[in-house]
Amino acid sequence: MKQVLVLGAGRSAHYLVHRLLEMATGSDWFVTVGDIDVDAADRLVAGHPRGAAIAFDVNDAALRDSRISQADLVVNMLAPAFQHLVAWDCLSHGTHMLSVSYRDERLRALDTDAQRRGVLLLSELGLDPGIDHMSAMALLDGVRGDGRTVTAFRSYGSGVPAPGQEVNPLGYWVTWNPRNVVMAGENGAQYKENGRIKLVPHHRVFRHARPVDVEGVGRMEAYPNRDSLSYGSVFGLGDAETILRATLRWPGWCATWDAIVRLGLPNETLRVEALGERTAAEVVEMLLPGPDGDGTDGGAEDLAARVARLLGLAADGAVMRNLRFLGLFDTDPLRCEGRTPAEMLIHLLGTRLAVPAGGRDMVILRHEVDLQSEDGRRDRIVSTMVAEGDGSFTAMARTVGLPTALVVQLLLDRDLTLTGSLIPTHPAVYGPVLDALAREGLAFEETTGTPGPAERATSAAGGTR
Repeated sequence: MKQVLVLGAGRSAHYLVHRLLEMATGSDWFVTVGDIDVDAADRLVAGHPRGAAIAFDVNDAALRDSRISQADLVVNMLAPAFQHLVAWDCLSHGTHMLSVSYRDERLRALDTDAQRRGVLLLSELGLDPGIDHMSAMALLDGVRGDGRTVTAFRSYGSGVPAPGQEVNPLGYWVTWNPRNVVMAGENGAQYKENGRIKLVPHHRVFRHARPVDVEGVGRMEAYPNRDSLSYGSVFGLGDAETILRATLRWPGWCATWDAIVRLGLPNETLRVEALGERTAAEVVEMLLPGPDGDGTDGGAEDLAARVARLLGLAADGAVMRNLRFLGLFDTDPLRCEGRTPAEMLIHLLGTRLAVPAGGRDMVILRHEVDLQSEDGRRDRIVSTMVAEGDGSFTAMARTVGLPTALVVQLLLDRDLTLTGSLIPTHPAVYGPVLDALAREGLAFEETTGTPGPAERATSAAGGTR
């Protein structure tokens, strides 16, 4: 019997494990789910006869080696920091590894060794990154060779509450690892706009917001996502003047998160003694640059007013109301685990921005490809996928887990023979996966038009505001 080892039982693993167990019922698979919280793993397996839950600590080298040695395939749903540890053991034992995390330089460096061992280390296999890469390559491969040149490529991804519901003031629910939300932008971003490279330091990422209108959804705002330029070679974009990957949020998010970044809360380096016994207000006070926030004597002025003054915000404006809603000025003990301002913020997001009972989330992927013909004609292809949660699973969990489960099936059925450290931009991956997603209602709709003067002017403005 083929052994599938899933490492990690967090939010993104729920649908994946459900689907793998469903597939295992009619096959010769057995699915083992490992997590440091064995109860969390056990809840996912839920007594299924083709599944088992185990306690798994990725930092226990002997345990890690033993469990991976017994697996035919590892699905690595652990945090990005642990990807290379699992990958090394998979190489050692000749075991394929799938991951939904970004492929970092350490994994890239394993490409030659993986090819020599006949092992596939396939990363970026979820929604974003994941389905976005697959659909982008399918779209771009479909327009190559017809005499047109790609002049611009913009790709947007999102996971937000679906419209038509009562939502918190920030317009956001945590449907995936809240740590990833808190630390979004920590490495800055870079992209190319109208031939000009833009380097964005971490403290200015959310000031590079731009409006994006999504058909059938409405106006959203986008901020640049990590290193867009590296995908120029991946997607074969050649001399494209614009290359941008960005994240979509409902309007207002970027202004609020910019304030949070300027306060210094997304910080995993500074340590706060006895964090769980302190209040959020105490931690915010610690981050202010002087006794009153700006080096002057504020007297009896309260903390929120001093924060507003420091950040140049209206004390009764939307951003300050959002900071209050998150609990940054609360004076009750946090009672959270951790030692850093970032871990405090993770705790607050998990409690204040949780998906309510009956809440429906929505995921969006959207590509805009501008083309120019030899005769100078310009065209724009827009390809969009929108999906909502169904009450049983969030749209986020489904769109992260399903493509991963489909590739598990391809590998175990021996329909995929690629080796190396890769992302899913090869037609042997994206072809069958996109076809299967479409059959399950996760299809892209394409429209074709011409970029108008207003659209070109928006791009020329650089996208900052």
